Amino acid sequence: MSENNLPNIGAVATAEIDGLAIRYARSGASKGMPILLTAPWPESIYAFYHLAPRLAATHRVIIVDLPGFGLSQSRADVMAPEAMGDFVIKLLKYFGFSRVHAVAPDVGTPAVLFAASKQQELFESLVIGGAAMKPDLAGGALKDLIHSPEGYLANAGADGVKPYLEQAALLTPAAIIEDFRAASAGRRLEEATQFVRGYIHDLPKLEPLLLNVKTPSLILSGKHDAIVPPVNLQFLADRLPNNRHLLLEAEHRLWEEAADEYNKTIVSWLDGDYRSLLRAL
Repeated sequence: MSENNLPNIGAVATAEIDGLAIRYARSGASKGMPILLTAPWPESIYAFYHLAPRLAATHRVIIVDLPGFGLSQSRADVMAPEAMGDFVIKLLKYFGFSRVHAVAPDVGTPAVLFAASKQQELFESLVIGGAAMKPDLAGGALKDLIHSPEGYLANAGADGVKPYLEQAALLTPAAIIEDFRAASAGRRLEEATQFVRGYIHDLPKLEPLLLNVKTPSLILSGKHDAIVPPVNLQFLADRLPNNRHLLLEAEHRLWEEAADEYNKTIVSWLDGDYRSLLRAL
C-alpha cells in the first residue's frame, strides 16, 4: 500500500504523549473551538475520511488513534476505559486545548465519558455512541471479546478481524482497509482487546457517574447494529441529563454505512445545534 493512495484527512503525524507514540491528523482552521475525533476499533483515523474534510472547512480538527488502536503505540496501563479517559485528558493538555467538542464513537465513548466525569470543563459537547455500556449489552463477536481470556488473540493478528474487514471493504477504499489491517497486525489485536476486557471492571463504575455529566451529548447508533445493539443508546439516553439521541439506518459503521446522514447530523450539531441543550442547563 502506498500512503499516497490514502485520502486527505489532514497532516498526519506522530507525537509522543505520556510516553506513547500517538498518530494523529490535524486540519482546518487555526482558531476556534477544536474538534477532537477518536477512531473506532478495529479501524483508524481514516474512518473519518468522509467527515474530516467537511469539519475542516470551518473548524479546527484533530483526529487521533488512541493508544493501542489504529497505529498508535499501546501500553498495558492505559488499555481500559477509565485509564483511557485519563489519557484523553493528558492528550488535550499536550495539544494545548482547554475546551473541545469530542466526536468519540465506539471505544472512544466510555473513554471520553470517564474524562468528562472528571474534568467536565474540557468538553463543549460530546458526540458518542456505538459502544457497549454494560458487558451484557454487547452482541456478537464483541461480547465474546469482552469475555475472552488474556492472551487469547496473541497470535491472531489481522486475521482476527478478517470478516469485519471483508464486510468493510464493500464500502471503504482498499488503501484504508490496508491501514485498518495494519492496526491489528502482530500482537496489536490482542493489545486492543484488552481495552474491551476492561469493560467488566470499569463500566459498572461509569454508570453512576453519567447523571453528573451535564455536557450536551449527541448519541448516535445504528438501528441494525448487532455488535452494539441500540439498547446501549437507550442506556445512555436514560442517564445523561442533556442529550439528543438518534438511530440511523445502518449497522455498526455509521460513519460509512450512513455517511451522509451521519455527517450532516454531526456538522449541524457542531455548528450550533448543541446549544439548544446548553440553554437547558
